[in-house]
Amino acid sequence: MTTTQKRQRAQALKQKYHAVDRSLILLILTVFQAFSALPVIFEGGEFYPVNAAQFLGYILFEWIYVGVMHGIFKKENFELEFIAFFLCGIGMTLSASVDKGAQIKQLIAILLGLIVYDVLLWFLKDVKRVMAVRFPLAVASLGALALSFVYIRFFVGNINGAYNWIVVGHGLFSIQPSEFVKIAFVFVGAATLDKLLTSKNIYLYIAYAMGCIGVLFLMKDFGTALIFFATFLIIAFLRSGDVRSILFICAGALVGAVLIIYFKPYVAQRFAAYRHVWENYDTSGYQQVRTLIYSVSGGLQGLGVGNGKLRYVAASTTDLVFGMVCEEYGWIIAFAVVITFAVLAFYAVRVSKSAPSTFYAIAACAAAGLLLFQTSLNIFGITDLLPLTGVTLPFVSQGGSSMICSWGLLAFLKAADIRSYPKVYKN
Repeated sequence: MTTTQKRQRAQALKQKYHAVDRSLILLILTVFQAFSALPVIFEGGEFYPVNAAQFLGYILFEWIYVGVMHGIFKKENFELEFIAFFLCGIGMTLSASVDKGAQIKQLIAILLGLIVYDVLLWFLKDVKRVMAVRFPLAVASLGALALSFVYIRFFVGNINGAYNWIVVGHGLFSIQPSEFVKIAFVFVGAATLDKLLTSKNIYLYIAYAMGCIGVLFLMKDFGTALIFFATFLIIAFLRSGDVRSILFICAGALVGAVLIIYFKPYVAQRFAAYRHVWENYDTSGYQQVRTLIYSVSGGLQGLGVGNGKLRYVAASTTDLVFGMVCEEYGWIIAFAVVITFAVLAFYAVRVSKSAPSTFYAIAACAAAGLLLFQTSLNIFGITDLLPLTGVTLPFVSQGGSSMICSWGLLAFLKAADIRSYPKVYKN
């Protein structure tokens, strides 16, 4: 057997094993999602055919998507997609168990998110194209955020104390502009600092970052503002590697936060229940106390989808959804959910070492860091380890804007993986 034949045979065996791995993982996902959906489809002894069709459509879509991407576009690696499918399936099931009509909205959001994921992934593959749009995108995203604040402030009004929601069609659905700006924030930061030829670039990016954070503060969306600031620190550190500068920035931000709390007491009032939820169990600590009690009652295996009590608490499928996972799915699945976000961070670090350019490495680590930090705020917030900021759990919380943003951020991780470029990888 010649060397060429050996190489061809090894490649064929490798593809065969990949096909087995893909099919096995999809099969495990299908079984898990089907058993999770049964209590929703047959709730109270009654059959819900519309919800059954939607669950079946989602499962079939997963198989078709992987098949098309592999068969037509010759993709081999689907680790990120499998993680997202797993998380999205849990979120959609919990949303449907609380409100049958919410499932179709969540399903549409997942499909739109996947479209954004693929389109952005295609766009990111051309670095010249990326560099050409970074400045216009920065201006457009900051402008859109500012204009949306003005519109919400004067024509919509605050929702739950914040000016960050645009309601469309008399309450048919709502949009959170800041979620989409997260994608632009990572894009602009990575592209700008990859092109760090003069001090002008870093100053412009700092101005852009502070502008976004400032508008979010005016919106009273403090959780998202904190996420943007953390992402800014990640991007700055990845490009400079200067710990002292990062500590100096953090110290400045801390001083600013103290001054804000001093001159704007309502900011402190938003977090007055922090570390005092048990003392205010029927007022400001109501949600967190119920989350702590009910999430512990789930045990290792959970009470089963639809059998929990946290579902009757406001924001159960959005801000408190991790508590629902603990209660109804159990601690084992909840731990698996947490681990997946840690895996995303590890994946980003790993692929960045062989990324096609510095842009991809910075963008992947920044996006993964954003997702991990947001997850930490959500989980630690509802358990009172951190102040409750009202941020969503990526891919799991109900909400179209959050879902689309999560898929968009995932594209940065995929774009950094050299295996996403079949011709280059095989050579």
